[in-house]
Amino acid sequence: MNTSKNKLKKLKTRDDGDRVSNNLPLTSRQWANPVGDSGGPPVFLWLFIPLSGYFMAMETTPKEEKWYQKLRNKYRLVLFNETTFEERISFRLSRIQVVVFLLSMAITFVALTFFVIAYTPLKEYIPGYPNVQQKNNLYHLNKIADSLMLNAQQNNRYIQNIKRIIENKELIETPSESTAQAYNYDTITDHKSSQDSALRVSFENQTKFNLFPQNEVTLGIPGKSGIRSMNFFKPLNGIVTAPFAPLEKHYGVDIVAPHNAAVMSVLDGTVILDAWTQETGYVIVIQHVGNLISVYKHNAVLLKHEGDFVKAGEPIAIAGNSGEISTGPHLHFELWYNGNPVNPINYINFN
Repeated sequence: MNTSKNKLKKLKTRDDGDRVSNNLPLTSRQWANPVGDSGGPPVFLWLFIPLSGYFMAMETTPKEEKWYQKLRNKYRLVLFNETTFEERISFRLSRIQVVVFLLSMAITFVALTFFVIAYTPLKEYIPGYPNVQQKNNLYHLNKIADSLMLNAQQNNRYIQNIKRIIENKELIETPSESTAQAYNYDTITDHKSSQDSALRVSFENQTKFNLFPQNEVTLGIPGKSGIRSMNFFKPLNGIVTAPFAPLEKHYGVDIVAPHNAAVMSVLDGTVILDAWTQETGYVIVIQHVGNLISVYKHNAVLLKHEGDFVKAGEPIAIAGNSGEISTGPHLHFELWYNGNPVNPINYINFN
């Protein structure tokens, strides 16, 4: 019995020593006895041993990594054969490598898309993107519209000047603003050389005794030498009672004719004006080729209207006595060439 008790006491003492060495909590019996059963040191001295082990455990605990440090952690991407589980492809990647790869792919895709759209015909298939041919067509159409607008303004000014001529008013020249802004003639200096003066004198001597006015040399028509080469019809069979007198602002001739006589067009042309004025009565104006205009005033009735095309010798009006300045049944006939009045007797035989 004593032998067995001694064995149990030794086991207890060994168990208490193991608890202290393994940092295990002491039992209530060990706390109650200030001195160990084996005659060892007091229990409070063993308290330092578990505390020092606790502090050592705290120091060796790994710290948690930052998020930007985790970006460099390596991972392995492995592709296996589903049937044999054989490794086919293996990659060692980190998070930052994946992010850089995706950004590079996105930038490359955007750059390729930009170059394909900017330098290939595929951009024409993008909805809302204008076609190059459409741009050229719009540019040409814009130029044509601008030219038509300019021509319309010139024609309107031309017709207004004709009306002023019929009403015996002065012509009003309205130069375009673009021409006035584009050219500054005040800065131009004229330097005449001796050769230029000699050429001017030579040319003036050659044309000094020319029988035909300079503005009647050509009509600007290929194959036509001038207004004298044209065959005019008589506008009316009658007697010329008032000749051409531009100094007295009488820019035509007066032809006396019987009542209700037909007034005919002198050349082929287009009626550009049919109107009534207080002074000249019923007036009709015809535009002919070569910038030539014929005017017929003091008519009783107009047979043609603005925009009609007439042939040479075709009746266009009935002679009358309309207008305040008319003194009897007659026709006032005028010819205008290049904007200047010419004497009809020089080109038409009224006998």
